[in-house]
Formats: sequence, structure tokens, C-alpha cells
Amino acid sequence: MTDSTFTIVLCSSAAVMLILVKISGSKHTVRTAVLNMLSGLAALCAVELASGLTGIFIPISRLSLAVSGFLGLPGVTSMLLLQTFL
Repeated sequence: MTDSTFTIVLCSSAAVMLILVKISGSKHTVRTAVLNMLSGLAALCAVELASGLTGIFIPISRLSLAVSGFLGLPGVTSMLLLQTFL
């Protein structure tokens, strides 16, 4: 595993932990989780729409939808970093 891949995996893991702590500490756990999912899916759609201008493309698949839905914005950011550096 290269240093950049290790750094991306470490940052992604930290983001997942922060999301779980944020969701569990909220009064409205379900609403927070749904908003997190929707923001991730919206970010994935925004990346898809801007791919013609930026040249960075994340293929829409079950895995990318699951990552963006479960992890939200940090998940999309991690996929962008992986796509850019790998």
C-alpha cells in the first residue's frame, strides 16, 4: 500500500467515525442520517454533472451509490481523491 493510499484510507476512516459520532449524538438520529445520505447523493450527482468540465469522473454504480449514500460528503470526497490520485 502506498503512502497516498494509506492516507486516503485513514482520512476516510476518520470521516466515517465522525459521521457515526455526529449521528449518534443527535436528538433526531433518523433525520440526520437521511440528510447525510441525501447530501452525499447530491454531491455524487454534482460530480457527475461537472465531469465534462473537470475531467474527473466517478462511474455511477451500486458501489459508488452505496458509498455516497452511507458516508455522505466524506464518501464522495474520498472517491474523488482515489480517482484523482490512483
